[in-house]
Amino acid sequence: MRISDVTVEKLLERGGKTSPEQIAELKEAAARSRRPLQEIVIQKEVLAEKELATLFSDYSGIPFIELDPKEIPSDVLAKIPERTATQYLAILFKIDEAGVMHLAMDDPDDVQAVDFIEKQIGENTKLYFALRDNIVSCLGNYHGDVGEQLNEVIDVQREDDGSEQVVSESDIAEDSPVAQTVNLLLEYAIRSGASDIHIEPREEFVQIRYRVDGVLKEVNRLPRNVLGALISRIKILSNLKIDERRVPQDGRFKIKVSGRQYALRVSTLPISDGEKVVMRILDESDQAISLEELGYWGHALEVIHESMAEPNGIVLITGPTGSGKSTSLFSVLTLLNKPDINISTVEDPVEYKIRGVNQTQTNPKAGMTFANGLRALLRQDPNVIMVGEIRDAETADLAVQAALTGHLVFSTLHTNDAATSLPRLLDMGIEPFLIASTIRGVIAQRLVRRLCLTCRQNFAPNAEELAEVAKTFTITPETISSLTALEQQAQQQGVGGDTPLGIQNGNIAVMWRANPEGCDECNHTGYKGRVGIFEALDNSSSVQKLIISRGTSEQITAQGRQEGMISMHIDGLVKALRGVTSLEEIIRVTKE
Repeated sequence: MRISDVTVEKLLERGGKTSPEQIAELKEAAARSRRPLQEIVIQKEVLAEKELATLFSDYSGIPFIELDPKEIPSDVLAKIPERTATQYLAILFKIDEAGVMHLAMDDPDDVQAVDFIEKQIGENTKLYFALRDNIVSCLGNYHGDVGEQLNEVIDVQREDDGSEQVVSESDIAEDSPVAQTVNLLLEYAIRSGASDIHIEPREEFVQIRYRVDGVLKEVNRLPRNVLGALISRIKILSNLKIDERRVPQDGRFKIKVSGRQYALRVSTLPISDGEKVVMRILDESDQAISLEELGYWGHALEVIHESMAEPNGIVLITGPTGSGKSTSLFSVLTLLNKPDINISTVEDPVEYKIRGVNQTQTNPKAGMTFANGLRALLRQDPNVIMVGEIRDAETADLAVQAALTGHLVFSTLHTNDAATSLPRLLDMGIEPFLIASTIRGVIAQRLVRRLCLTCRQNFAPNAEELAEVAKTFTITPETISSLTALEQQAQQQGVGGDTPLGIQNGNIAVMWRANPEGCDECNHTGYKGRVGIFEALDNSSSVQKLIISRGTSEQITAQGRQEGMISMHIDGLVKALRGVTSLEEIIRVTKE
């Protein structure tokens, strides 16, 4: 959707929600950052993208439509070649009885694009306006069932005599079956919502596994004789040494699928049965999502907002690998990213690119470690610093010094909960009084799978199930009232949408679970997407006293809970009561 600044201004005036003063401020912000007014309006949440689209539709007379990819006939879709549809973000979705062709476009004002398409399909068309993401999801229909295509390509290569394949140039050429296999594996992974692709050699076959919503699952087995060509093709794409199979290698490449750009971080590792490859998929088209969409609410949301507003200090986000720490930092830095704030980062690796932020990649071979990078950043006049991870005493000491000299520092630590991070800094040799005076807040987090809203099931728990929940989450008649208040607060803040309250009349009356059979929407898993569960420790004066007296993590946790901190366990339980996730997920992720 591309709308001129003049038109956006008219739409804001017609919408009646924005005062002339606010419009002037938005125009000034757009001019200052040299970005379209439309982008600023959506970023500052003055109007949602859909609201802006509806206003534009009324103004231009071009009807706005939301397409369902499942309802588009394949023969109608195919009338526009895939390359043309992708280039112009145009979908032919219906041909009615009168022969009128209904065409949805991201930019129906592009006269040249409309003329070009009409030369191919005819001029008897009716134009519609659709959101870019909606059209991109429909472009996936051009590929049909990727799994079937993959099997067809693999069948060509199934003649396997058990011997290793000698890799020739023709085997890894652009149009070879192996190149097609790699392309289909990547496309299938992206369309499945996978975060990682594992290509693992076994004694008799090559196992392909995807990590979807944090859970690994096998999706295919390839004949053993394609292993050499498959790995070589990926190495060529990643600019790695094809003939080096004895040591691990790391590389990166980019691809475009359905109009979106993805970066793939590649890691190879020699194992007993051959060479294993893992590819991490990073969607470079992704915009930072709000903290509320990540799962922040209540006390955790207050702590992170208060910490972000501080002029200096350290804010830590903790959790194991894969718990969403980088995503949280991405959203926080995007919120802080303004033309009058200099944000600099040192990361390993740079996963999310943020326009306007100075991001530096570590390179230990060249001496660019977290500590050296942080030392260099302090000479770059930063306001906000983000250090990918505090791994050693030197980095921790530099972060503390940066906070003391007036910088706001964000970083991550690998600890199980919020309170444990403070003794962890003590172990690194940081003096207790420095920790107490620089730490502004600590957020511990995990990721749990979201229930599929289309097929999730609610049920009334029986006495046995209630007893199990009470035992697992330490619920007593005394604590049920505070849990009730938390659920009501979560409902008021939009957690779980319009889902009815789970606790009624002082008892857990309604609970939610995944549909064991699932549906097409969630690929028959019962879950779709992930959400964070959080534990936020505010460094109050009472907590500072405990730090200075070298209090244990248990004492700090107890003090934090007295001051309103909610454990990840309870945060998860509230989200389960609101129908966002299931109890099984919370128990799986927080069992320690």
